Amino acid sequence: MSTPLYKVVIDTLIGRIASGDLLPGAMLPSEAQLGKDLGVSQGTARKALMELEARGLVQRRQGRGSFVTVRTPETSMFNFFRLRAPDGTLTPPHLESEVVVKRPATAHETAKLFGAPEDVIEIVRIRSLNSRNATHEVLVVPARLFPGLQERAPLPNAIYVLYQQAYSVIILKAEEQLRIGAASASAARAFGLDEGAPVLKIYREAIDFLDRTVELRTVQCLTQTHRYCITLSQPAET
Repeated sequence: MSTPLYKVVIDTLIGRIASGDLLPGAMLPSEAQLGKDLGVSQGTARKALMELEARGLVQRRQGRGSFVTVRTPETSMFNFFRLRAPDGTLTPPHLESEVVVKRPATAHETAKLFGAPEDVIEIVRIRSLNSRNATHEVLVVPARLFPGLQERAPLPNAIYVLYQQAYSVIILKAEEQLRIGAASASAARAFGLDEGAPVLKIYREAIDFLDRTVELRTVQCLTQTHRYCITLSQPAET
């Protein structure tokens, strides 16, 4: 069964984004030009751009054209940092400490991460909210996909922006699991708690625009002053 033409257009544009040919913020060809370049109708090109917009890869601006989505620290923080004050407001976290090392991957990391990496880069950081340490985070990414990441330390607070700008890795979604568990020794020290005190634990698998699992993240959270917040909605019926 042949691939629908609009999917061919989508795959072509995704390939150009992945290769760095189309950088964040780059303007895409018009629907007419895209159709001409790829030998498809303007309607097919329009359908492809609408699909890419729905995925979050493209932003379409009325009267100006279509552009590769740019992740900013503000949008990245709003979409992927879910701790909020009781009134729902977002307090940007402040990076208090960070350790970045390259090390051999565990069996779990090799099984889960794209490319079955032998080596990973591990980022351990503590971030505060309103001047109190509130998150203890361990991020793990494939070393091959993020060469030299450890040499860029200190890393920016909104690290997904760096992923896009430096490595053309665009995080589109994250799958998370939450539970209450015992604080590790290092988290307890950071939070000023007894080891084993109850904390919120979040396990995340971050997935990029090529549908690759590119980051594993374990977060221990202090939630006395902030809550994990997310908005749920039912898709519109068609």
